[in-house]
Amino acid sequence: MKNQRLAYVYGLAAVLLWSTMASAFKLSLRVLTPVELLLYAVLTSCGVLFAMLCLQGKLTLLKQLSWRDLRPSLGLGLLNPVLYYLILFKAYDLLPAQQAQPLNYTWAITLSLLSIPLLGQKVSRRELLAIAISYLGVVVISTKGSLLALRFESPFGVALALISTIFWALYWIYNARDERDPVLGLFLNFICGLPLIFLSLLVTEPLRLPPVSGLLGAGYIGLFEMGITFVFWLKAMKLSINSARIANLIFLSPFLSLVFIHFLVGEEILPATLVGLALIVCGVLVQQWRGKRHVND
Repeated sequence: MKNQRLAYVYGLAAVLLWSTMASAFKLSLRVLTPVELLLYAVLTSCGVLFAMLCLQGKLTLLKQLSWRDLRPSLGLGLLNPVLYYLILFKAYDLLPAQQAQPLNYTWAITLSLLSIPLLGQKVSRRELLAIAISYLGVVVISTKGSLLALRFESPFGVALALISTIFWALYWIYNARDERDPVLGLFLNFICGLPLIFLSLLVTEPLRLPPVSGLLGAGYIGLFEMGITFVFWLKAMKLSINSARIANLIFLSPFLSLVFIHFLVGEEILPATLVGLALIVCGVLVQQWRGKRHVND
């Protein structure tokens, strides 16, 4: 049954939890390396997703799996969690959270760009305007407002944050073709990605007993960023009378995130960050508004 009020409760809960993630990433990376953080977060997520399958009575789906059902997760698991989060966590390691978070938010624009060669979609003038506005915001944030000087605090960190959006957009393009149950598909993707993450740790770093604070941070990320919040969002979309009402809540997330970054991480939020983020969100809104008109036509 549709229940708009309950849909808002689930949707706002998801947005609030997602808004804490930039702070959780940054705080956890103070005591863990990006690979360590990803390994323990994904381990937590696998346990959470398995518990969800048990609670939803979907364990029979696991028993019915064939190689054909598992094969998509080999590629999808490489994109997410392996490549996407390894690159994103490294970007957060190099950049202030108030820079990394808005830059990562440009994934919606990256998605529209990749849809041109991969899905054969045509780009309109409105979409070109949206892209220009959003990436102007990227430059404002990356240079801390010094547009003419073009001095980047960490060019490599900025590049990684933007590259992570490519892998996230690719994941959603290919994941859209996945007809499996959403929770089951995500669980299988993470299970398939887990050995690659562990191998990356073995190759690049010595094994060590991580600090308790790091494990708690990774557990929080695995529980909410990669687990329960995903189900909250799906639940909100299913309960909503109009899915657009719920989808628009996501625009609250990057601004709420800056509040958490200021109070939890201790970063002073620069005016350039607010201006740049406003430009990025404006670009995404322009791009989505065009999409809605196209559908209605």
